[in-house]
Amino acid sequence: MKVVFMGTPDFAVPALRRLIREHNVICVYTREPKPAGRGNKLNKTPIHLLAEENGIEVRTPKTLRNVEEQQKFADLKADVAVVAAYGLILPKPVLEACPLGCLNIHASLLPRWRGAAPIQRAIEAGDTQSGVTIMQVAEGLDTGDMLHKGIVAISPHTDGEELHDKLAVLGADLISDVLSDVKKYSPQKQDDALACYAQKIDKAECLLDFTQSVDALYNKIRAFSPYPAMYFEYNGERFKIIRAEKGDVSLPVGTIKQAGNELHIGVSGGSLNITQIQRQGKRTMSIAELLRGYSFK
Repeated sequence: MKVVFMGTPDFAVPALRRLIREHNVICVYTREPKPAGRGNKLNKTPIHLLAEENGIEVRTPKTLRNVEEQQKFADLKADVAVVAAYGLILPKPVLEACPLGCLNIHASLLPRWRGAAPIQRAIEAGDTQSGVTIMQVAEGLDTGDMLHKGIVAISPHTDGEELHDKLAVLGADLISDVLSDVKKYSPQKQDDALACYAQKIDKAECLLDFTQSVDALYNKIRAFSPYPAMYFEYNGERFKIIRAEKGDVSLPVGTIKQAGNELHIGVSGGSLNITQIQRQGKRTMSIAELLRGYSFK
């Protein structure tokens, strides 16, 4: 099958690897390289790099809304387009260019958690399960018909990184299933009444609000780990919380207490025991390692 792949981040990598093995991936669309670091070196996306390693043509248009780009897409004469966290809106002419349409690998159990950050929002909300939905891309935001689903449990200790990696692998398995026998999977309409939206994460959300409940903060720390990560500020310095546990130490809200190799923060209804932390400009380390050379008063 002739496939066009459209994706950008690490989440899309297992799916592209799988499709390269099983089908003829004739072109890859991804976001354009961005300058980063002191030298403003252009960084290619993970999907860009993987495509180049396999000798696949890479396209990085800023938009697909103009007629010229839409015609270039249609001229590929692909059977299907597979989309995984691409980052650009697909206009109607693109959606209709392939006989099998555009299939999206979405990291939630639709219609729950449509939108930009379904992995993090599921953990933040205290969901006990997540998953991947293979859906037909429509003009609305993640509103297309569903073809295939897979479920992953969310334990009380699952963080954003762990769930991301599990869903990425699951997404590769599911899209492989669908493309192996497209006629086997009947489209199902989503129930819009059950929909909720996974809003893009705002950096302002990541500042630890000590007045929130211990359960809410524990879920947010797990959801946003390792990126963008919840943080607090102490003596003008930022400390990112990579891992924490719900503690049993009684502290006034907003109080930081160092006890031996442990660090506790008082929040509403309880405390947090910080176990992994990243000091500003430093690598991630255990709290015991940090406290060997730093102290909180």
